[in-house]
Amino acid sequence: MISLAGRDILHSWGKFVFTGVGLGLLIGVTLSMAGIYRGMVEDAKVLLDNSGADLWVVQQDTLGPYAESSTIPDDVYRSILGMEGVERVSNVTYLTMQVRHDGGDVRAMVVGVVPGGPGEPGQPIFLVAGRHITRSHYEAVADVKTGFRLGQQIVIRRNVYTVVGLTRRTVSSGGDPMVFIPLKDAQEAQFLKDNDAIVRSRQRAAQNPAFNRPIPGLLDAVIASQSTNSNVNAVLVSLVPGHVPIEVAKSIQRWSRYQVYTRAQMEEILIEKLVATSARQIGMFLVILSVVSAAIVAFIIYTLTMGKIREIAVLKLIGTRNRTIASMILQQALGLGLIGFVVGKISATLWAPIFPKYVLLLPEDAVRGLIAVMIICSLASVMAIRAALKVDPAEAIGG
Repeated sequence: MISLAGRDILHSWGKFVFTGVGLGLLIGVTLSMAGIYRGMVEDAKVLLDNSGADLWVVQQDTLGPYAESSTIPDDVYRSILGMEGVERVSNVTYLTMQVRHDGGDVRAMVVGVVPGGPGEPGQPIFLVAGRHITRSHYEAVADVKTGFRLGQQIVIRRNVYTVVGLTRRTVSSGGDPMVFIPLKDAQEAQFLKDNDAIVRSRQRAAQNPAFNRPIPGLLDAVIASQSTNSNVNAVLVSLVPGHVPIEVAKSIQRWSRYQVYTRAQMEEILIEKLVATSARQIGMFLVILSVVSAAIVAFIIYTLTMGKIREIAVLKLIGTRNRTIASMILQQALGLGLIGFVVGKISATLWAPIFPKYVLLLPEDAVRGLIAVMIICSLASVMAIRAALKVDPAEAIGG
């Protein structure tokens, strides 16, 4: 049996293919927006996974180090370490800044961690090259997204660090790559003042009558305390297997008087509060783009059908049944949608790594996208079929 849809496509295959490619690029953008939306949520989860923590101990009445400022003394970990169910604890600091290198700079989250090997809370879970931080000063482990190389010199505040290790997929909730440095260096960098500010601070301390007393070493001790930082942003806690996080969190919170969050609570804070607005904005744009794409698909199919109204009129005059004509239009619409989806899926997969932020393309999204495209094409073909079958053959040919 001769396929009218196939014959018609072969007759104007160039127009059909190029229309499918254009439609595919539009579908690819829609799939990419869905991937960007999922990527934002995934970045928040990856941030928690990379911390290696079961609990986060932070400043009281705050939402933790990722959502808002948190400052606690760096000796709090000692009391937490002795509590039941606690296996490991580690201080950590977070500071988003520009990291300089080779005359340029990179936006990154600088993480201060206690030097040690894998398994220590705060340390990168795995490395793709090099080693972990083992010294107390001037070593760094960076995410490959920063573009840094092993052995490269980078500048954070006034200090120069050597990249000794590279990791992958260690990013902040905003998608910025992480750079890990020793905790002591990070504490200094977080509250480092410029030279003029230091001089003015010392002058004010020297002129303060409360400090300017005949007590040996008093003024020097005050100045030293002003130039050092003994605070961290959070204490990461890993638990002994078998202990319930919420119960240990309540115990720590009751005895230490600090705010304690479990993994589930911290994930809720990140997704529902930190990235919620951006995610909703991307989600709304995705909905709008989907509606626009559906309208464009319907318009393309309707236009292609109306463009060959004379051929359809001839088919009707020679006795071709309406069912056959409708089947031809439906097959062409589905074929156009299938070509568009394949082109869109390939395009989205190819350009996803180029995006500055993570784009997560899931197979189930592709399946849903294919089903949606086929449904839209079917509905659009129904509209085109109704319009084509209402046309009078004599008027169409005569016109």
